[in-house]
Amino acid sequence: MLFKLRHFIYSLIILGLVLNAQAGEWSGYVAGELRYFPESPLGADQYEDFNLSLSAQPEYRHDWDDGYQTFTFVPFVRFDQQDSERSHFDIRELTWLKATPDWELRVGIRKLFWGKTESQHLVDIINQTDLVDHPDTEEKLGQPMINFALIRDWGTVDFFILPGFRERTFPGREGRLLGGGIPIDTDQTRYESGAKQKHVDWAVRWEHTLGDWDIGLSHFSGTSREPHLLPGTDGEGRFVLVPYYEQIDQTGLDLQLTKEDILWKLEMISRKEPAGRFTALTGGLEYTFVGIFETDADVGVVAEYLFDDRHDNATTLFENDFMLGARLTFNDVQSTELLAGTIFDLDSSARFFLVEASRRLGENWKLSLEAYIYSDIPADDFAYGFRKEDFIQLELAWYF
Repeated sequence: MLFKLRHFIYSLIILGLVLNAQAGEWSGYVAGELRYFPESPLGADQYEDFNLSLSAQPEYRHDWDDGYQTFTFVPFVRFDQQDSERSHFDIRELTWLKATPDWELRVGIRKLFWGKTESQHLVDIINQTDLVDHPDTEEKLGQPMINFALIRDWGTVDFFILPGFRERTFPGREGRLLGGGIPIDTDQTRYESGAKQKHVDWAVRWEHTLGDWDIGLSHFSGTSREPHLLPGTDGEGRFVLVPYYEQIDQTGLDLQLTKEDILWKLEMISRKEPAGRFTALTGGLEYTFVGIFETDADVGVVAEYLFDDRHDNATTLFENDFMLGARLTFNDVQSTELLAGTIFDLDSSARFFLVEASRRLGENWKLSLEAYIYSDIPADDFAYGFRKEDFIQLELAWYF
């Protein structure tokens, strides 16, 4: 069962597809992905070398009532050659929207994004991470919600009721990017709340633009999207890690200041959890050199500092780190882009390198290349389990 609220979801499908049976618009993509891991894994059950997968994400959209009402349906599916847990289905969005000039109401399953910085998104807490799909934490699962927005001259205020918690996805025993090759047993998942997945979370966010400033202020109360991984054993007595989800309160601030060719960015959170309260932030700048060498190409230089005051007790890879990167945008018909960057730990020799490149091929095809490298990670570093998980990924997608 994908959601505990399946009857509610089915009702939305019937509402969208039966009561509004007029033809809508279909779009989306189908993609093939090839990953190559140059190093042997740490776990005996993990696969080596190459892995293939296929994914698809169609999107159906139908507007009526002069555009003031919209039904959107975005399913996602992936079939993976090696990892049965990475083969999965999700509903990214299944939403009915009623819009007016002064307010908006959304009901259903939705995926939304909060944040400004490049290296990580501290304030982006509504949706659960689909970690099995990609280790960069950018892919998210659809979240059931009721979202009411007030639109005023002084800003937009969004209120969220979030029924139905989504557990984080993890690679299976044979999958890569586990972190040390230790399986994560989601069948033994634990919760601080006795309501478990039925706990109803809530959130509120205000956002506004004041001159050159884009401001977002948010608060979330409910089940943490980031589990602690506790030691345990499975039914055969083998060592595993067990996800444990706590109850938290998190207040977030995100800012962006635009000054000609430079963007100043900041994300900051203060989170209360059972172990106490902590503060984390990511801040920096992005400067764009426009029309380099008298061409249409632009180069953006990104520099950000990542901090978490839990230090060695942080459950993140980045507690005192610096990110430096460059984005090359060709501004050509093929939308060719290249991003290269590194994040290095200021307290150790640990380094993380990434390269992302993409280019359109004709009208409907897109070719993407990614490379992730973990370097010089000491044994006492939180990222030590990823020392053998370097990989190169090539994806070819067809858009329709």
